[in-house]
Amino acid sequence: MRKLKNLAAYAVLSVVSFLSVFPLYWMIAAATNNSTDILGGRLIFGTNLFNNLEKLLEQQNVGRAFGNSLFYSTVLSLLSLVVCSIAGYGFEIYHDKAKDRLMSILLLAMMVPFAATLIPLFKMFTGLHLQSTWVAYVLPTISTPFLIMLFRQSARSFPTEIIEAARIDGLGELRIFATIFVPTMKSTYAAAMTVTFMNAWNNYLWPRVIMMSGTSQTMPMMVANLSVGYSIDYGVLMLGVLICSLPTGILFLVLQRSFANGIVGAVKG
Repeated sequence: MRKLKNLAAYAVLSVVSFLSVFPLYWMIAAATNNSTDILGGRLIFGTNLFNNLEKLLEQQNVGRAFGNSLFYSTVLSLLSLVVCSIAGYGFEIYHDKAKDRLMSILLLAMMVPFAATLIPLFKMFTGLHLQSTWVAYVLPTISTPFLIMLFRQSARSFPTEIIEAARIDGLGELRIFATIFVPTMKSTYAAAMTVTFMNAWNNYLWPRVIMMSGTSQTMPMMVANLSVGYSIDYGVLMLGVLICSLPTGILFLVLQRSFANGIVGAVKG
């Protein structure tokens, strides 16, 4: 009976794994085929990869879009880690009822869709003449309730005795945070980095609205441009999607163990 249950479990997991991996495989295979083969349902690798790459480079400035996305996402991720980790640390270490109420308000803000704040944000940044700048890309999402909550939950597992001992030794609050708290929360930082970078890299709506210059185009915007027109070259489109997906996939593979540890540690905290 137990073997039968295990067999059923493995069968279900195999089906789920196939459904999860197949879209990725199909994207990679489609990037090597032409539109006719893709629309015909071809599921194996073709020989059209370099032809698709040549067309993609002719139609779009891939290097500039990739560089813009990498720069914007890296700057946003690093600044978010600094701001949200300090906020989460402060919410827990200097805990009181007022901060609890403020945290509740921040969590309620997570339920407000970004589209509801799109027009006010656009008017504010254009009024400051910051359109098509990295500042406009970064500022609206430099601090998120989710990341603050993540660091706050992780700070709950941080021993307060260490902080008190450091204060007795004469360390300032910023030095305690930088030299004691940050090194012990590497997994939390890795998890936050993964989430923030992926969100920043895949962000499409806000950059499409605020990045008005062609020189500030990002990778998601470039992929969207490939699907515009009367005739879509699906081979080129899928190659663009593949290139756009590579950085986030590589980042997750590199940080997956730390990502899992960071999320588990925050939940336990």
